[in-house]
Amino acid sequence: MKYETIEVHKEKDVATVYLNRPEVHNAMNEKLMNELTTCFKELSMDDNTRVIILTGKGKSFCAGADLNWMKSMAKYTKEENIRDSRLLLDLFETIYTCPKPVIGRVNGHAFGGGLGLFTVCDIAIAIPDCKFAFSEAKLGIIPAVISTYIVRRIGLSNMRRLFITGLRFNSEYAKEVGLIDYVVEEEEFDEKIQKYVELLRSSGPKAIEEVKKLVDASEKMDMEKYKEYTVKKIAELRISKEGQEGINAFLEKRKSFWSG
Repeated sequence: MKYETIEVHKEKDVATVYLNRPEVHNAMNEKLMNELTTCFKELSMDDNTRVIILTGKGKSFCAGADLNWMKSMAKYTKEENIRDSRLLLDLFETIYTCPKPVIGRVNGHAFGGGLGLFTVCDIAIAIPDCKFAFSEAKLGIIPAVISTYIVRRIGLSNMRRLFITGLRFNSEYAKEVGLIDYVVEEEEFDEKIQKYVELLRSSGPKAIEEVKKLVDASEKMDMEKYKEYTVKKIAELRISKEGQEGINAFLEKRKSFWSG
C-alpha cells in the first residue's frame, strides 16, 4: 500500500516504519494516524515480518498534534472530539497489542501524543539530549488518551508530576523515570538497535506474541484467573510446534529453526 505520511522499508524480516512529515517535525494529523494504524495492522498479519522499528524522518521523532489539525479540533463538537480521540486510542492500542516486537527508535524530540508513540513500543531507544514534554496542561487540556500507556512505564507519581507541570526534560531524565529504556550516542544508535533485532530473532515468534498476551492478561485478569491462565498456557505452548522445536534444539545443542 502507498502511504502519504509514513514510509515503510523492509529488509529481510525487519520492517522500519518512518513518520514522514519532517517539514512539521512528524506532527500527527488524522491521515497520519489512520495510515500508521493501517500499516501496523497489516504488518501484524505479515508472516514474513519478525521485528518492527518505528522512527521519524528528519530531526524529530514526533512533535505531537499538527497545528492545522488542532485548529480544526477547536471547532469540533463533543461527539466529533470523541470520534477523533478514538482514532488516537485505536492507533496506540494497535501498536501496543501488535503480535510482533516493536522497537521505538527515538531519533529526536517528542511532545504530547508523540511520546505515546514510543511508549507503546516494547523497547524504546533514544539518542542523547532529545527534548520531551507532556505539554497538554499548558493548553488547558490533558494527556488523557496516552495516560493508559504512560502509567504502565513510569507509575502514578511520575505521571502526575510530569502531566501537571508540563516540564520539559531530556533523554537522560526520560530513562531515569522509565519512559526510555536506553540512551545511546548517535554514532552507536543503529548498532544498539541491531543488537536488539538479533536478540528478538533468537526468540520464538509465537513465544514473543504469547509473552505480550501474558503481560496484558496480568493487568486485566484477577489473580486466580491469571494463575489458571498461566498453567494452561505453558502446557499449551510446551506441546506446540514452536515449543517442541525450541526444547529439542536446546537439548540437541543446535539452533532453532527461527534463529537461522
